[in-house]
Amino acid sequence: MSAEPADEALQGHEEEVRDALTAYCRLSTEAVDRISTAMSESGENFCDAAVRIGLVTPREAADARAWARATIARGHSNIIETALHRQSRSVTIRHQLHGKVTSRLAAAGDVNYPHGEQIRALRTELLLLNEAGHRANCLAVVSPGVREGRSQVVAELAIAFAQLGRSTLLIDADLRNPTQHMLFGTDPQWGLAQALSTGESPHLIAVEGLPFLTVLPSGPRTESPLELISGGRLERLIQQSRRDYAFIVIDTPPVSQYSDALTLSALAGRVLVLSRTRSTSYRDMAAMLRRLGPTRAHILGAVANNF
Repeated sequence: MSAEPADEALQGHEEEVRDALTAYCRLSTEAVDRISTAMSESGENFCDAAVRIGLVTPREAADARAWARATIARGHSNIIETALHRQSRSVTIRHQLHGKVTSRLAAAGDVNYPHGEQIRALRTELLLLNEAGHRANCLAVVSPGVREGRSQVVAELAIAFAQLGRSTLLIDADLRNPTQHMLFGTDPQWGLAQALSTGESPHLIAVEGLPFLTVLPSGPRTESPLELISGGRLERLIQQSRRDYAFIVIDTPPVSQYSDALTLSALAGRVLVLSRTRSTSYRDMAAMLRRLGPTRAHILGAVANNF
């Protein structure tokens, strides 16, 4: 009953609502342009168009409207400043190292490349599924075996989320055969494994050209990786990261060889299953799904990788 007068209070203030949503969700210029195009095609307002094409959730749109309404009522002159203040992180994220997008990931950010559009379509589907489940934006990507493109898809998804202008953390939790440091052109001497071993703060990597993306590499290989990720330190790190980041994407070792991915799936709570076309067998996929069952992680969907 209260939604109608609330909307009436915003009549004539569409620009303020747009600014609030852009600031609160940290929408990129590309995202704002896409929403504007959707508006012109459908006749919707900015918030409704943003929700329909999957760039923001209904809850975020409602929050932006509420903050715009309150700010207008107070006569606040800087609605963007207000929205950003309300969305500020609980801690300052410090980057000790810097990386860059290597040629293997270039297609993910190219709007003219079909593969990049497919990754962005997958991102939109995951956003819609997240809203339906009312869960935090944290997911582990798992696959049965090696050479199925798991690490590549993890990196591309993290880039796609960061391109929305939302803080995104990529965790390379494959302590067996890590890949993310190569995909992002770094050779860190300190990573997730060492942070879990010592209890010290992890060394985070900022990525050139992607200000909203942070990478936590695995670091040099270490003994007893399963014991490391099964301890309480990783759980606490993920809990803290849920407060500091809008999206968290976790790379994992192959399920058929190690149990690490099962522990990581349970901690993330949400899983994206990956297979490779004409390579992953039905038997291996079925075995992996059976092993995932006891983790009680919600399987968001399955992706058949043909790249």
